[in-house]
Amino acid sequence: MSRSRSKSEELYRRACALMPGGVSSPVRAFRSVGSTPIYFKQASGSHFRDEDDNDYVDYCMSWGPLILGHAHPLVVEAVRQAAVDGLSYGACCKREIEAAELILEAFPSMQRVRFVSSGTEAVMTAIRLARGATGRAKILKFDGGYHGHSDSLLVKAGSGLVTFGTSSSLGVPTGLASETVVCGFDDEAALEQAFTEFGPQLAAAIVEPLPGNNGLLEQRREWLLKLRALCDQHGALLILDEVISGFRTRFGGYGDSVGVRADLVTLGKIIGGGMPVGALAGPAKLMELLAPVGGVYQAGTLSGNPVSLSAGISTLRELKSGATYSQLDELGRSFDAAAAQAANDLPWFKWRRVGSVIWLHLDATEVPRRADVISKTAVLRFNAMHGPLLEQGIYLPPSAYEVLFLSAAHSRSEVETLARALVEQARKHSAS
Repeated sequence: MSRSRSKSEELYRRACALMPGGVSSPVRAFRSVGSTPIYFKQASGSHFRDEDDNDYVDYCMSWGPLILGHAHPLVVEAVRQAAVDGLSYGACCKREIEAAELILEAFPSMQRVRFVSSGTEAVMTAIRLARGATGRAKILKFDGGYHGHSDSLLVKAGSGLVTFGTSSSLGVPTGLASETVVCGFDDEAALEQAFTEFGPQLAAAIVEPLPGNNGLLEQRREWLLKLRALCDQHGALLILDEVISGFRTRFGGYGDSVGVRADLVTLGKIIGGGMPVGALAGPAKLMELLAPVGGVYQAGTLSGNPVSLSAGISTLRELKSGATYSQLDELGRSFDAAAAQAANDLPWFKWRRVGSVIWLHLDATEVPRRADVISKTAVLRFNAMHGPLLEQGIYLPPSAYEVLFLSAAHSRSEVETLARALVEQARKHSAS
């Protein structure tokens, strides 16, 4: 029997009359998978429940922040206690110091933290700081990397090996987009050309050390080290965008785990434990160029919000022992084993997993490291599978380009069931 979604459908009709596309963030519209949004009312552990009282096992986990699961008791209690003391101060509070100490302990090469309210805001601050520190204007980014929706970074590659940014959104001035240089991932020749042509003009290169917003495009360590060396050679800063990868695979940064030194690190998601938080971390000599010490301006009414930081502090303290990461690695291996066993004769059922992050690439071609070679066939296959899996109570991100997140709240049984269900749907699609 098909699950009823009548309440979600009615809510969506109401929302469309009130908000652009009926949503607060585009991918939630479910258009990529040919459907309409589901409206949720309650979540706990690995599960959440929609307005029609359908239960789902969640493998999106709020796009990554909920590494401990929904409504973890310690996090909820920390938020409750903080809320009783006041929702916002617009002034300094002790929790800022406690959160900063935890972050800097996890990033030993960094000495200062500036808290903001989102990952996008952290990246905006990093870009401005890099420009202020170097006196240069241009930024290098990589095609398929996502760093939030600020104007300087809403750009895509052109047709050449290395190009000026072409705006990927209306409303971004051409002059601003042209200050961003774009080249592809996993391409040493493109890196060399970018720095040969623009090196003296580059304030910074920004990269996700583990790109996870347009497929899980795991990069070779050698390529990342080449980028680091070219930044050093040409006097550009290297910004590692760890909004997704920070604290996801270890207590600290993914960049540190592969031996890539950052000049600045942007953080978000997990450091807020499900609440809105972003942060920028760096050495004192750079960070103290920020106001009020230096001349690079940044401010925010809700920056250092006591309730959000309480959720983050509780989450980071829970992660600090390392036990959660061992548990997540074990869950990931269980997924690998179950999927490999079920799909041993299905050559196009492929995936990439790094720790507790999984990305499906449903094609016989090699799992890509570049956005421009993601298979259209793989996308169509994922889209066809998404609806039937929802009917089974399996909630995946509503886009083939997004990754799945495991949490400490998932059980081995749930992860193995996910693997088998994915393969079963793949077989049905293959036979159709």
